[in-house]
Amino acid sequence: MFLVTASQMQDMDKQTIESFGLPGIVLMENAGRGAFDFLMRKFKDIGSKKVAVIAGRGNNGGDGFVIARYLMEKGIDVTVFLLSSKKKVTGDAKFNMDLYQTLCNKASTRGIIEIPNIDTFKHQKTQIIHHDLFIDAILGTGLNSDVRGFFKDAIELINRSKKPIFSIDIPSGLHSDTGQPLGVAVKAHATATFAFAKIGHILYPGNTYTGELDIIDIGIPFFIEKEKNIPLSLINKEEIKPFFPSREFNSHKGSFGHVLVIAGSTGKTGASALCANAAMRCGTGLVTLGIAKSLNKIIEPQVIEPMTHPLPEKEKGLLTDNCFDKIQTLLKDKQALAIGPGLGTNTGTKKLVQKIIQKVKVPLIIDADAINCIADNLTVLKKKKAPAVLTPHPGEMARLCNVTTKEIQANRIEFASQFAKEYNSILILKGAQTIISLPNGRSYICPTGNPGMASGGMGDVLTGIIAGFSAQGLTVDQASLAGVFIHGLCGDILSRNMGDFGFIASDMVQIIPETIHQHLL
Repeated sequence: MFLVTASQMQDMDKQTIESFGLPGIVLMENAGRGAFDFLMRKFKDIGSKKVAVIAGRGNNGGDGFVIARYLMEKGIDVTVFLLSSKKKVTGDAKFNMDLYQTLCNKASTRGIIEIPNIDTFKHQKTQIIHHDLFIDAILGTGLNSDVRGFFKDAIELINRSKKPIFSIDIPSGLHSDTGQPLGVAVKAHATATFAFAKIGHILYPGNTYTGELDIIDIGIPFFIEKEKNIPLSLINKEEIKPFFPSREFNSHKGSFGHVLVIAGSTGKTGASALCANAAMRCGTGLVTLGIAKSLNKIIEPQVIEPMTHPLPEKEKGLLTDNCFDKIQTLLKDKQALAIGPGLGTNTGTKKLVQKIIQKVKVPLIIDADAINCIADNLTVLKKKKAPAVLTPHPGEMARLCNVTTKEIQANRIEFASQFAKEYNSILILKGAQTIISLPNGRSYICPTGNPGMASGGMGDVLTGIIAGFSAQGLTVDQASLAGVFIHGLCGDILSRNMGDFGFIASDMVQIIPETIHQHLL
């Protein structure tokens, strides 16, 4: 599902009207009718409610007039409060305002209530609040400054009412591109948007303001959508399913790849075990865990199905560059390499990680300490000989980009996308709504996952899943998208069954197979 910015949507609207020749009035009618249909589905008892349409003077208000007209024709008690004077409404919005007023005149009912200033708003507050459902048609996707004046008062009033609110295109006051409230924003129970979801609907905190989202087809031609080459999408299950065909009857363990995991150090063997076990649980035929020789006896009871391979160590419990040749030998029959969970960041380990990135010829999944090992020498990524996937959390991403975590979190998509393009690598920026950015400029937002996943080891599980999928024959792009989606989906299943408190990474490892089976096969 494509996600667009306000300017991209405006450009497509303009091209549809001016180049394709579909009048704006038709687009507005399609939008209003589609929103009305969603409204009726969402609020099945609307016939018994008093409905207030709170409209601005722009096209968002015009959509509101269309909806009001359909409600009136259904015999539903509806009143339009226009936060402007009628004479300031122009274009397609004026056309629909006049249509609605004509309908009111024919029915001998009160027409549009004009609220052109703060004094009038204060006078009308009591009447506004005595409604059962509000349709928010105040401000659209073009807003880029804080909401002020009685528009702000109107939004705060309907939010305080605790009555259902149905927003048109985007909750008024929400920034379409960032999902940030501009001073104040409508807290909608449902939102009908047009042609495409907007980035602000999906990104936090915008997703908490949007409520249930429905995307209305208003008639934008497909060729215009294709020409726009929209670079941002929301991952959905239907895109992931084709990556998981049925397995051939005569398959064997050699049919589904062999992952090498290089991980672990003293006190951090659990991270390596979680990664290796997750790689096994996602359907990989064989997994080998390379770990410091002195830790092998500790790790073996934690990994039953994965094999372990003790690696030479200069310092007890640490892997350094002295074991590089042995790792090269181990890689001869492997299809993917996961490196980093619990690995440590001492000088010798940094040298090992940097050598591996520059020399290895199988897909690399670089996580945790391996990311920290290259944070001060990112040029090694430009010397790699195989596709690479980096999976930083926001703190690790801040180190990679030499900025603060706060800066990363304020503009996750841009930082991820720029890094992926500059270093020709897939960048998975973990966290709420994980971002997957590809070197070709495309980025994806993952809709799965929840706060219950905020515990140690979850990232190690993700690394194992992505490595496992890569070894089984998925491209690194496919493995990244599927891995992040399924990882979050496992978390959602655990949250439903156990709540958001206390489920752990090893719980997730156990349910990977049934999650894939139930949702993707």
